[in-house]
Amino acid sequence: MKQFNIQHTDKSLEPTIQQKIDHLNKPKGSLGRLEGLAMQICLIQETLSPSLNHPCHLLLGGDHGIEREGVSVSPREVTWQQMINFTRGGGGVNMFCRQHGFDLRIVDVGVDYDLTTFNGIIDRKIARGTRNFLYEPAMTTQQFDRAILTGCELVDECIAQGCQVLCIGEMGIANTSPSSIWMSIFGHIPLGECIGAGAGLDSPGVEHKRNVLVQALDHFNQTMPAADTETIIRYFGGFEMVTAIGAMLRGAERRLVVLVDGFIMTACAVAAIMLYPAAQDYMIFTHCGDESGHRRMLDIVGAKPLINLGLRLGEGTGALCAFPLIDSAVRMINEMNNFDTAHITKYF
Repeated sequence: MKQFNIQHTDKSLEPTIQQKIDHLNKPKGSLGRLEGLAMQICLIQETLSPSLNHPCHLLLGGDHGIEREGVSVSPREVTWQQMINFTRGGGGVNMFCRQHGFDLRIVDVGVDYDLTTFNGIIDRKIARGTRNFLYEPAMTTQQFDRAILTGCELVDECIAQGCQVLCIGEMGIANTSPSSIWMSIFGHIPLGECIGAGAGLDSPGVEHKRNVLVQALDHFNQTMPAADTETIIRYFGGFEMVTAIGAMLRGAERRLVVLVDGFIMTACAVAAIMLYPAAQDYMIFTHCGDESGHRRMLDIVGAKPLINLGLRLGEGTGALCAFPLIDSAVRMINEMNNFDTAHITKYF
């Protein structure tokens, strides 16, 4: 796997940043989480005047071998159908990217369909879906490495356009299944407590999904005892998920603000943090979704989400919805008068 040089943000800058925040013409601490966001973004960018130029949204598509076991209410063709829909501007992600000014990049890293004839889809296909991790690793070491590097390359392309904010979403039927297993392993949580309805399974469907994933995890533990983090990620992950991990790590390495979306992207963020703990300094966990266990997965890394709207669409839509709060935090520290310029007596 590619090695990353990810440094913790320089906390020695905190007193200077805090002084500027506290000197804005407002009661000390009165803008709550916005003040914490401003602090984090200033630390990421190492400046007292942060900016959010050219925000980019990577929408990564991939299919999963485990879908063949009936663990999702949606059939796998929905992945490619939605990818095509995105090119026509008809998805939730399209709407929110338009609303908040994000450069949307739709990327096929592993969809089980030929999408090369559709304008608007970037072709980085590694394979037509992963293998079935009920019986074998989802991807080879070479495929894993390629997915990580693809994520890095996509981020570098965004940065070349002036990107300072990276948002990542996914489209991949059955990707709550590997997410649940990563949650169980990395969070030391019983697997049954990590499994939810995904795109809308009924109670018998959730029970079937649980049985399949328990079998898959038991098989993994028997065949690969004491596996390291990279092996765990490779064995269960989807191409879109491992590409997202590569993008998150590269984003942290290049000091971008990295927005983390819902259940699947939080699983990817947890995996990235397990590999490189300092990467968390660059991540803003934007929301707590409605998928069972998302709150507990956020707790694994002590993340405090910005909003809770009961979302579970994926695609990065929750992160996009939360972006105005991040924008407000940056506007606060850049545009509010301080006590001196406002000619107001500082009363604390």
